[in-house]
Amino acid sequence: MTSTAPRIIAVDTYDIRFPTSRELDGSDAMNPDPDYSAAYVVLRTDAGDGQEGHGFSFTIGRGNDVQVAAIDALRPHIVGRSADALCADPGSLNRDLIGDSQLRWLGPEKGVMHMAIGAVVNAVWDLAAKRASKPLWRFLADAEPEWLVSQVDFRYIVDALTPEDALTLLRRGREGAAGRESDLLERGYPGYTTSPGWLGYSDEKLTRLAQQAVADGFTQIKLKVGADLADDVRRCRAARAAVGPDIRIAIDANQRWNVGEAIEWTRALTEFDPYWIEEPTSPDDVLGHASVRKGVAPVKVATGEHVQNRIIFKQLLQADAIDVLQIDAARVGGVNENLAILLLAAKFGVPVCPHAGGVGLCELVQHLSMFDYVALSGSTENRVIEFVDHLHEHFLAPVQIREGHYRAPDAPGFSAEMHAASIAEFSYPDGRFWAADRAAQGAGQAAYNAVSKTVHKEVLA
Repeated sequence: MTSTAPRIIAVDTYDIRFPTSRELDGSDAMNPDPDYSAAYVVLRTDAGDGQEGHGFSFTIGRGNDVQVAAIDALRPHIVGRSADALCADPGSLNRDLIGDSQLRWLGPEKGVMHMAIGAVVNAVWDLAAKRASKPLWRFLADAEPEWLVSQVDFRYIVDALTPEDALTLLRRGREGAAGRESDLLERGYPGYTTSPGWLGYSDEKLTRLAQQAVADGFTQIKLKVGADLADDVRRCRAARAAVGPDIRIAIDANQRWNVGEAIEWTRALTEFDPYWIEEPTSPDDVLGHASVRKGVAPVKVATGEHVQNRIIFKQLLQADAIDVLQIDAARVGGVNENLAILLLAAKFGVPVCPHAGGVGLCELVQHLSMFDYVALSGSTENRVIEFVDHLHEHFLAPVQIREGHYRAPDAPGFSAEMHAASIAEFSYPDGRFWAADRAAQGAGQAAYNAVSKTVHKEVLA
């Protein structure tokens, strides 16, 4: 009897939404009412071992409508492929999807389709790491430099980073890697928290959560700014009073300003010693970021959460436009493109402090930073991973924080897998939570209509 190599037999998608807007969790100057959501994908095989690849794109609610549809559109490119071949070379799928002429016409390499590609590619990396029985950070750190270079698409970036440059950086990164891995396992990777700083929180809640963050061992917090300057001054004053002079406070405008406004507004907040200003203007405005950086120094400029691909990151670095590079695990085309971005940052000597404000983003991006520390940059100096204390309970392997540090994951995979019960509860629109919510709203409306009708009759009488 001959055995058949396992293949991808299904690509299942789910629209998962959490009602975070009701407590204003995640609120900022540009997104006042976000419902943290995941356009979620599961790659299933016929291997019979129960292993699956899980990935997702992050949205803040209604964006899931188009994001799930985009992932669905990729299904014919994936079903029937050899699982062995995909796991041996995830870059092959990355190249095929990005190189598809019909898909490129929608981008290229940007927007909804690119994020959908990233979700599927990340699911392949999740499956590959599971099959290797390693957490993704270790799977990457143990890989041969030559193979890692083969996973990177160097189109459009060779003027800043060549394959030879990348190979040199990765070979150098292996020196002392065992010692850094031991350090990582013992101490973890430094984090910072945005949990106190959502724009919709009261000053009392901000103060309480900022003090709790310091007690929990964090040495940096972040506040959302940009809606009203007087409010920002008051909130920054409250935060500085709560944490004292030695804790870093970053501020985040979420693309709120024009270039001149960004400079003036940030200068108005310098009395509170902000460590960086994040996303001061459009993420596509490379020269605008360069102008802001010159105008607000010594406050650092950080961006990357909404940077759409490695080419924009290349230009930001070439233009000396940022002090801090912020990768996002679900914004670009998956692990392969984030490898390119990490290599660019290492080439230019710019620290990477990932964005992770959203459902599951902490779970994913910790792996990329830990790989970077162990086997590429070799440093955690001035490097922190964002932490937001929301929705981790929905994941099989949630992040673990101790004394302000991310603990290194030990479960095989990319930490992307959600509990089946959470998927059933929060699938939109017919999951248990949303069905019950809709019924409650309907009952409330019916009661209101009945009362209104009675009052109307009484008035007429």
